[in-house]
Amino acid sequence: MPTMRSNNLMPPAAADIASTQITLIFDDNRLASLLLGQYGQNLALIERRIGVMADQRGNQVTIVGSRDGCEQARRVLEGLYERLKRGDELVSGDVEGAIRLAIAQGSLFDFDPAGARPSFEEINLRKRPVRARTAAQDAYIRALKRHALVFGIGPAGTGKTWLAVARAVQLFERKEVDRIILSRPAVEAGERLGFLPGDMREKVDPYLRPIYDALYDLMDPRIVERALQSGEIEIAPLAFMRGRTLSNAAVILDEAQNSTSVQMKMFLTRLGENSRMIVTGDPSQVDLPRGQTSGLAEAVRLLGEVEGIAQVAFTAEDVIRHELVARIVAAYDGAARHDREREADA
Repeated sequence: MPTMRSNNLMPPAAADIASTQITLIFDDNRLASLLLGQYGQNLALIERRIGVMADQRGNQVTIVGSRDGCEQARRVLEGLYERLKRGDELVSGDVEGAIRLAIAQGSLFDFDPAGARPSFEEINLRKRPVRARTAAQDAYIRALKRHALVFGIGPAGTGKTWLAVARAVQLFERKEVDRIILSRPAVEAGERLGFLPGDMREKVDPYLRPIYDALYDLMDPRIVERALQSGEIEIAPLAFMRGRTLSNAAVILDEAQNSTSVQMKMFLTRLGENSRMIVTGDPSQVDLPRGQTSGLAEAVRLLGEVEGIAQVAFTAEDVIRHELVARIVAAYDGAARHDREREADA
């Protein structure tokens, strides 16, 4: 644990709005360099997100800001440093996740070290652990571990599909399921695949590229290829799921907002013995013909109170891609709300 010196520059009563200074000294120069990032980029992210000023001198970091801000920055840096000491790799998303955890834990006065969780939930895989980076992702992973059917709903970049694939891989690696089945409405909602060249896998590959990317990143590529060849990992467009019973499987339906009501009901009723089903989608990006109800929207409405089914909603605040993506999503959401209000007033 790094050494810490603290100096409240103002009386405690004014600490929340006045300036506090703390100094952290990390005992391993190499790990300290990894912690702070190339050219101090991780430290700069902490400054922007928490609203403090930080100065690095070798393995020493001085933080100045509100008392709560300094405390949150300290938790972030100490938590990430402990991960590095355990040998974990550190990427920018991990820094963002640690920041969001510290913010979620609240102010210095609300924070209870005894009852605090040291980190968000994680999915342990052979290749590497996959950690939640936001409160919604944390709730999503907990839902995936506890429920047979989970809906993950929200904008692009929030990790819905990524975490769904990670959970499916975990179940497969632990031999809790025999296979992984990945499905998606292809070519918008009509699934018009006949004109495309090649066999079924070649026809649907372009539409399932995000799922393939997740598979290859979370598993050894050689294992993925063998599993695809043996059928232990199966790629199937949604229309081809009709009439099947999916037992002993982890089943993912991605881009579910482009399923019709009939398709969604058909898919959900495929759930067989000892299977887990994960449905992900973004209700704001429906490509169905105008006037046709999205199967995802209908299912979320009808199944919200059904026991054994979990629904986790993500927002622009949960976007974990480039910082601009969250702002873009928020801008489009704001425009959509404005249009709805204008239509209601008309």
